[in-house]
Order: sequence, then C-alpha cells, then structure tokens
Amino acid sequence: MKALTTSILILFISLFANAQQTTVSGKVQDKTSKEKLPYVTVTVKDNALKTILVGVTDDLGVFNLEALPSGKMTISFSFIGYQNYSQPLEIISGKPKIELGIINLSTDAVQLNAVEITGQKPSISLKLDKKVFEVGKDVLSQNGSAHDVLNGVPSVAVSPTGAISLRGNSSVLVLINGRQSGLTQSNALDQIAADQIERIEVITNPSSRYDASGSAGIINIILKKNKKSGFSGQVRLVAGSPNDSRLNPSINFKSDKINIFSNFSIRSSDYVGLYTTNQSTVNNGTPTFLNHVQNEDRHDDGKLIYLGADYFIDEHRTVTTAFLKNATRDDDKTRLLYDYSSNNSKDSTLTRKGKSLEKRDYNQFEFNYTQTFKNPTKKWTIDVQYDWWNSDKNWNLSTQRLYPDQSVYPGIRTSSIGNSRDLLLQTDFIQPIDTVSVFEFGVKTEIRKVSSAFLAEQEQDNIWTIYQNIDNDLNYKETIASAYVQYSNKAGKFNYMMGLRTEFTRISIEDIQNTYNDEKKYDKLFPTVNLSYKFEASTLQLNYSKRINRPSLYALYPFNELTDLNSQYIGNPDLNPSYTDVFELGFLKTWKKLTLNPSVYYQWESGYIQDFTYRGNDIFYTTPINIQHEIRSGVELSTLYNSLKWLQVNMEMNFYHFSQKGNYQDENLDYEGKTFTGRLSTQIKLPAKFSFQGRYNFRGSQQNAQTRNNALQSLDFGLSKILLKEKATIVFDVTNAFNLRQNKSTTTGTDYYFAENSIPNAARYRLSFVYRFNLTDPKGIRQANSANRK
Repeated sequence: MKALTTSILILFISLFANAQQTTVSGKVQDKTSKEKLPYVTVTVKDNALKTILVGVTDDLGVFNLEALPSGKMTISFSFIGYQNYSQPLEIISGKPKIELGIINLSTDAVQLNAVEITGQKPSISLKLDKKVFEVGKDVLSQNGSAHDVLNGVPSVAVSPTGAISLRGNSSVLVLINGRQSGLTQSNALDQIAADQIERIEVITNPSSRYDASGSAGIINIILKKNKKSGFSGQVRLVAGSPNDSRLNPSINFKSDKINIFSNFSIRSSDYVGLYTTNQSTVNNGTPTFLNHVQNEDRHDDGKLIYLGADYFIDEHRTVTTAFLKNATRDDDKTRLLYDYSSNNSKDSTLTRKGKSLEKRDYNQFEFNYTQTFKNPTKKWTIDVQYDWWNSDKNWNLSTQRLYPDQSVYPGIRTSSIGNSRDLLLQTDFIQPIDTVSVFEFGVKTEIRKVSSAFLAEQEQDNIWTIYQNIDNDLNYKETIASAYVQYSNKAGKFNYMMGLRTEFTRISIEDIQNTYNDEKKYDKLFPTVNLSYKFEASTLQLNYSKRINRPSLYALYPFNELTDLNSQYIGNPDLNPSYTDVFELGFLKTWKKLTLNPSVYYQWESGYIQDFTYRGNDIFYTTPINIQHEIRSGVELSTLYNSLKWLQVNMEMNFYHFSQKGNYQDENLDYEGKTFTGRLSTQIKLPAKFSFQGRYNFRGSQQNAQTRNNALQSLDFGLSKILLKEKATIVFDVTNAFNLRQNKSTTTGTDYYFAENSIPNAARYRLSFVYRFNLTDPKGIRQANSANRK
C-alpha cells in the first residue's frame, strides 16, 4: 500500500511539475484591528474592465492568484461591511511571482449600519487535510452546548455521558482553536455555549503538524473571534426540564493594541437515568436468574471562567495569555433493586442505596507568542501551557435484604482522591519557499504527573475497616517529546503535503503496595501524505496517516467502583497503545443547490483496545484489553440539499465492515461484523423570523465476540425566533424526544447471559434566550450617523 501511495504521488508530480505560471499573493486584514479577513473576494480586471480572474482569501486571509497573463491591469478587493479597495497591478513576462504584502481594508460604516446579510458560507468545505463544517444558524446548535453542535456534524457522535466518537471510534483527540485545552477536560465542553462556535474541523487523516494521538482522528473546535472594536458580547439564559439552568455571559473589548475576551458559565443540571438487567447464570449446574433495576438521579453544578487577552506589540507580533478555571460539584443518588430466583421461584430480594459527592476543579494557564513577517504565509509561534486539576469523590452505600427475611448489611464507603500536573512546551515555524511551496517544522514536549488514591471501607460494630484489601495509591508519570517536518506544494490544480512526525514516549506506573510497577517506552515514526486535485466545482483527495491510541488514565487505573453489587469496571495498568494506518479517498462536489461529499476509508489498527467481560465470585468484571488487531473499511456519504430558500436538508450515511482478531484468558475473540449509521436533519425558515429544525439519528446494531448492541435511535427538534431588531434570539428545543435513545445490549459467556437496557438521560425540554449587544463597531456607527445627517 505504501508503494501504491508513492506511485500515485510520483504520477501527479510528473504530470504537473512543468506547469509554469505567474502567481500573485498577499494577505488581507482589517486596517484597524489587524484581524485576518477570510473569504474576501479578489478580482483582477484588464484595462477594458474585463474580468480576468476571481479568487477568495482563505481562513488566514491569504490569497494566491495563478496563471495571470502579462500586462497592466487592476486588482480589487471587496467584502461585506468594508470599503472596496483597488490598486494597479502589472504582470511582467518571465517573473514567476509577485508579492503584494498586506492589504488593509477599512470598514464601511454605512454598510455596517444598513446591510442585512442573507447569504451564508458553504456549510461543508474540503481542505487539503480536513473537512470544515460551518455552524451557521442551526436552530439546535443555538440553544445547546458544544455537545449539541458536535452531534450535528457528520461522522461525529456524542454519547449521553459526553463521550465523543468519530465514525464509531471513540479514540478521538479534541482540540480548541488547534490547541489542547482545559475546555475539553472533565466534560467542560458541555459548558461552552453552542452559539460561540464558528466551525468544526473534522480531521480523519491529520497532517504531521498535529499530535499523532487518536486513531480515529482529530476534532478541532474553532471558537468565534471578537472582530469589533470597543465592547461587545452576549448574555445567554437557559431553563430546562429536567432542570438545566444556565447563565452564560461573554464580554469582549477590542482596541488597536489589545483584545480582551472572556467567557463565564454557571450551570445547574439534573439528569434522570434508568438501567435494567435481565441475567441468567449457572452455578454447579443450577441456573439462577436476576432482574435488576437501577434508578439514578444526578445533579451537577458547574462554574467556568475563561479570561484572556491578545496584545498586539506591532503589526507582526502578538502575545496572548489566558486562564481557565472549571469547577464542578456532582451530587448523585442511585437506587438499585435485585430480584434473584431459581427453579421458577423467588430466592431473595436486595436493595442498595448510594449517595455520591464529587468535587473537581480544572485550571489551565496559556501563553502564546505569534510572529508574522512581510511574507504573509511565514509564521513563528511559541506555546506554553500549564494545567492542574484536583478531584475528590466519595460514595456511601447502604444495603438491605428484603426477602425472604429482612436484614441490614454493613455499610460501605469509598474515597477517591486524585490530582494532576501537566506542562506543555511547543514551537512551530512555517517557512514559505516560494509562492506555492511551504516548509514547516516544530518541536513539542509534554510532561504529566498524576496521582490517585483509592480507599474502600466497611462498617462493622461502628468501626470502619478496609474492605476487600482496597487501599492503594497509584502514581503515573508520562513524558512525550515530539518533532515534525512537513512540506507542501502546488502545481496547477494539484496540491500535495507530506510530513513525518516522531514521538518519544516514556511512561512509569507504580503504587505504594508495589502491585503495579512498570515502565514503558513508545518510540515511533508517524508519516502522513495528503494529496488533492481541484476541478472546477469539485475536489478529489487521497490521504494517508499513521496514528497512535494511548490508553486513557481511566482505562489504566486498577480501582473499581463498588456501587453495583453485580458488576464492576476495573482499569488495566498493563494496557498498551494501539497503532493505526489510515487510508482515505474523498470527493466533494458542489452544485447550486446540492453538495455531495462521498468518501471511502480503510483502517488497520494493531493492538486494538476493547472491553472484556469475565465472571468471578458471582460478579461480572469489565476491563480494557489489547487484542491482535482490528481491520475496518467503510463508505461514507454526506449530502446537503438547499432545494428552496426556506428549506435545507442534510443527510449522512456511514457503512463499515470490521474484522477483529485476538485471544484473552484462553477465550477466542475473533469476530467479523458490519454497522450502519445515519443522520437526517432538516431546517425550515418560517415567516416572522421563525425557524424550525428536526434531526433524526440512527446507529445500526453492533457486535463483537462477547456483546451485541442493538440499534440505537434518537430524535431532536427545535424552534427559534429572532427578535429585538436581530439583537436577541429565543429558542425552544427537545433532545431525546419520546425517550427513544435506549442502549440495549446482550452479553453471553460459557455459563452466563445478561441483557441490559440503559437510558442515561431522559427527554429534555429547554428554553433559552440570547441577547447580543454592541455588535457594530461604535466608530462605524458615529460615521454612519454623520453621513446620514449630511
């Protein structure tokens, strides 16, 4: 396969390497704020005012115009809300490139005051190494959190507990504005208001500039930037049933030298869960049956503050600092009922009540230095991040037998205390070689130290003693040093980017009881290849990348929760990372009313990580393990259809086949299967600035050698109304309507069988109100008013 990729690359290069052309490049920015301006229209006309070429600036405000004839002409720049700008342009024969430098556009005060923007950027675009999904004015996204936005992105799914997966694979690296962030930790994404997100980048084959973590790829959440001078912001209020109360103000200030941004969130949420199990086990040839019901009431309080500033030292140098604090307090209650029977008669009935209190706080300090140069594509950045978190969780469990006689079992309590310190240092440099080729390189080091103490106690005669010898303290240290180089070039309509990343990982795990004492080293090269060919209104891509899936801390911790009498989850300190080779061929075609994005992909993951369930002492234990490999191949299709101005339909389908091979504890885990997922979303613009949106999600049944998960479906819908001269929006939405989202699974073994039905979250009804203030440049308003008086 590597030989095939190399042959295709050589073929493309040989076809286009001889193309000679004159290229005109530069960067467009706001004259006052120095903000980069994407999607600016760039037009070149000859002396007879005949249009020769039209282009658009990219996300960084950079434009590259190719194949221009020699002669004198005019180049102009136009963008809604800004004054048109033109300047002479002369193309000299034999001169391969012309660099115009930075083009400054001035705001058009009259336009800012009077123009109503009705058009939107395309919701899906295909870049060289990623797919970009614009959030736009999605009704369901306006009311919820970042989780709601992600649930509407093709290929992405968010579970009721906040776990994010891409193409059915939960090994995903989530970034904020291209960087690791505390906003992705401890479910903090649920506290980011959806309407603060500008776009989502789905990177299934990341280039070498990104970390190699995440076998499924990377999801990069781009937050909206403050582009208005003076004060601006918004206030968001949410009320829901079950309780979901949120206050989310966001206040910004911008001047010529500084940009201050802030985001605050106060949240109080309740979650209602229901879990049922029907189980059959065999002991000494005698079958025993269990009906198990668990009712769960969870209450979460959260407070988040994110405060930072950009300081513009000069036209080319910017310093950014920010601080994040996310503090949560969870108060959970659970009630469990166990009915045991055999020989068609009831044996016993037990009940357990549990109460948990958990406090967590996550803190992060960020520093960034960015330097640009006269050449707009040349850039140097330095990033420093330091984060620290602390957690303290306690469970109190009381158990009683109700039948055949009543008795009280000794009380049990558990304590889990953890903390972490993480330092990240990174620098990246982008060096253009000419107008179409770019060389990049960078280095990064991350050092993390985590400790976790777990204690279980049982009450006997008013004395608390250690329960089942569970009293341990685990220390985890991880150092990852990495470096990469990357080269990209363009020949006509053909683009390619090749890179190589190396990562040196050192891990040590030890505990005070010396039960676990291990050191591991992962030294690996991660090559990437991204090829792209652009037609008139379509793009074809071929990508390859090698990825690593490092086990999460939760998967490594050997401490098991004791809430359920019947089943427990235990981490595996001996777990190793898995490595994935990913190949993908994608195509994007855009018509006036239809966007079509099909792709085919192939993944080979060695050391695949999956959960394994076994039975011991009448308790079912689940632990993550490594098997030999998983091979996955699939076909994906995303479509966007704007048949009418008031109707938009978005459909997504993903079908993949997988083959797993491996053994564990003398059990053969080989299995082959297939899965289908789909999503249908429609948005209708109604009179009087009302909008309606409905979204249906479907996931076909899934299975491995032990467990079968039934098909899963859910339905969400929302209604929005714009009011107060477009300064405010009110939204009503329903998630998991009719409680359709139910996780049903069946697990079988040699002497057991159990079927489970999990509903972590009941249907939720929410009403939100968003008010935006000072959305227009105050200087522009003064100029507009002055112009109107004249």
